[in-house]
Amino acid sequence: MTARTRRPKGVIVVAALLLFAAIMIPIYWISFFLFGGVTTEKCYLTFEHAFPAADAWMAFAAFLGCVGLLTRKPWGVLFSLLAGSASTFLGLMDVLFDLEYGIYWMASPEVATEIAINILTLVGGPAVVWYVWTRRDALL
Repeated sequence: MTARTRRPKGVIVVAALLLFAAIMIPIYWISFFLFGGVTTEKCYLTFEHAFPAADAWMAFAAFLGCVGLLTRKPWGVLFSLLAGSASTFLGLMDVLFDLEYGIYWMASPEVATEIAINILTLVGGPAVVWYVWTRRDALL
């Protein structure tokens, strides 16, 4: 294998992160609709109910990004960047809402999950974008 045909270091980790997102997003929404969320406040539920379509897009993009990166298809780079960007956008929307409405100050396992999701979206999204963009030539 030449340097050009070898996969860049870390591509398996990034693909796994994308696959994790693609799997966990539907699991989150199934759980949310079966068991509820952080609170039953109308503004929280209205806000959350605006997310499933955008999260479905992110899961779809993450799955295609994962498959594309592993098979070295040009669309893998594109969909990885799209998934990372969607993650960042949705994470920022979520954090701003949680700060404005005091969600973080409600002590519960659901809030701990919310915080973990916020951290994953705001660290994972930019990390995927940075990794894929800085190695785009080697990934193609």
